[in-house]
Amino acid sequence: MTQSEFGIFQERQRGSFIRLRTMIWLRWCAIVGQLAAITLAQKFYNLQLEVGLCYLAVGVSIVGNLIAIFVFPENKRLNEAENFLMVLFDLLQLCFLIYLTGGLHNPFTILILGPVIVSATIMTLRSTIIIGATALTLVTLMVFFHLPLRTEQGFIMRIADVFVFGQWTAITIAVIFLSLYARQITEEMNSMGDAVVATQMALSRTQMLNNLGGVVAAAAHELGTPLATIKLASAELIEDLADKPELQDDARLIRQQADRCRDILQSMGRAGKEDLQIRSAPLVEMIREAAEPHLNRGKDVLIETLGSDDEVLSLPLALRRPEIIHGLRNLIQNAVDFARATVWVEARWTENEVSIRIMDDGPGYPTNMLGRIGDPFVRNRRTERDRTARPEYEGMGLGLFIAKTLLQRSGAELSFANGADKVNGSSQRRGAVVEVVWPRDAIVPPSLPKGEGIGENPSFEA
Repeated sequence: MTQSEFGIFQERQRGSFIRLRTMIWLRWCAIVGQLAAITLAQKFYNLQLEVGLCYLAVGVSIVGNLIAIFVFPENKRLNEAENFLMVLFDLLQLCFLIYLTGGLHNPFTILILGPVIVSATIMTLRSTIIIGATALTLVTLMVFFHLPLRTEQGFIMRIADVFVFGQWTAITIAVIFLSLYARQITEEMNSMGDAVVATQMALSRTQMLNNLGGVVAAAAHELGTPLATIKLASAELIEDLADKPELQDDARLIRQQADRCRDILQSMGRAGKEDLQIRSAPLVEMIREAAEPHLNRGKDVLIETLGSDDEVLSLPLALRRPEIIHGLRNLIQNAVDFARATVWVEARWTENEVSIRIMDDGPGYPTNMLGRIGDPFVRNRRTERDRTARPEYEGMGLGLFIAKTLLQRSGAELSFANGADKVNGSSQRRGAVVEVVWPRDAIVPPSLPKGEGIGENPSFEA
């Protein structure tokens, strides 16, 4: 997975996914609550309010909602700027109502947190900072500037200054903390959702290529006979046209092109045959298939088996599942990207488990990132030396996440470390180390009883 394929996940406008109808519905809820609070305060508690200004503020929200309903289509989704303006308007309208009804002496001041949390959830960092700063500024101003709440007898309702300061402090802390909390949780959810989509795309593409390879293999098999016939006929024409050099050259060209068609079909269908006999393969061959795209990238990829001679003879078969091959391929790609000269892939097996360890002679994982290896969209800041050594590399953390997700889906457990100790008597393997461990039953196909066939190959239908 490259940065160009998944750049959309990083650069997307988060606010563009919110429907206008959702914001309108939320505003209607706020309007109902505001009207109820004003009515109760005036009718049941006989508080002296600036009723005209209060209803004017609520009326502006009602007019805005009605305009949005009749002007815009129901399925309209707001962009970042439109979302920002709507939330900013709601914040200003709410603060104006609180200014008219006692400022921080009004217990409903806590509702200011609503627009701030909404902005942290659906907007960019810049918009969230502006909304939060505006809220804190207005709350601070309302400590000194507000219309007092008066009873029917003219008494001013207010709380002690120390409680006003405490309420201001609590709202300030809540705005900052809840904004950070909501934004962090939302970022985690968005990153995980994007990365899961990327994983599904990778697996889907691998399965599609495998299916396409099976079709190509079938086509190569079916076209083998007519191509052989063309080659035989062209050979006879070459002999019969010995006295006509020009026509003989044409016959030779026909034979060459027939050979070329045969080679093309063989190369296209080599790795994609849908044959029951190759649904499993020796473990080392499966590792070699996963490493094949990275064998000619200027680094040595050495595949080794560890154990006694008897264990080598009993090298297990492994299921050729797309998620296993693709996951190992991503791990090997990461090792090749960072290795100086050599990558080692070690295969081990016992009666209970099968493990594959991938090591390189590169700098290893940054120690501050070891606990986060395998999380989506995790990138360490690149140094100038690293940019000079590998200017083409633009990692996003997706490769390791995809590999980890696919391999865990196959039943494996992954561990990441740095090779601080000597391995097999060599001090070169001191870079990154990834170990993938499966229960033997999860990767080794069950053995068939002696004399039992593997069944018929599936037929290809046009």
